[in-house]
Amino acid sequence: MNKLKELGEELRTIFSGRSNTLDTLIPPLVFAFVDLLAGLTPAMLSALGLAFGLMLYRLIRKQAWFYALSGFLLVALAVGFAWFNKSASSFFLPDLISSAIFLLAALVSILVGRPLAAWSSHLTRAWPRDWYWHRKVRPAYIEVTWMWAGFITLRFVAQLLLYQKASALTLSWANTLLGWPVTIGVLVISYLYGTWRLASLRGPSVEEFLSDAPSPWQGQKRGF
Repeated sequence: MNKLKELGEELRTIFSGRSNTLDTLIPPLVFAFVDLLAGLTPAMLSALGLAFGLMLYRLIRKQAWFYALSGFLLVALAVGFAWFNKSASSFFLPDLISSAIFLLAALVSILVGRPLAAWSSHLTRAWPRDWYWHRKVRPAYIEVTWMWAGFITLRFVAQLLLYQKASALTLSWANTLLGWPVTIGVLVISYLYGTWRLASLRGPSVEEFLSDAPSPWQGQKRGF
């Protein structure tokens, strides 16, 4: 029970301050349904209008302007692809491209010894960067980044196959299911494995690292 509570609190930490997930889920679904019922042009206008409305709502509520604007720009980019190619499926090209970019970033980060999982944790928790590069800490983040790379590869292959053969509605539902639901599952597994791996490596905790405490260390008890 304590572990479940800890996981819930950690997920809130990760997602706090970020764009509302509905902003990324609703416009593609609206686009797909309107395209099915009324055609491409009404679908593009509906998705763009909804994204603009959500952006205004977030700005009026004085929520983070960066996330409000980026959500609208992503939909505008998707609509641009669909309009240029005269294809509803092209609306989902940005998702395909972003998967490829994230996969490349994960692999390059492992190659240079600065794993993507460590950067993500640093940006979320503001722990010192040098702690992540400690010889008894970094392996945990490299292994989790490999896990992320595997997930992104599977997602990219599924998106590519669906993009070539599926309808816009199928693509919409597939991207929705492969988005936040699966991502949350991957984050939970990453956290459980990462905290276990940090304990097995017996490296210093963040506090022990900052205070330059000698080994043997107690290690990081919570957070990854």
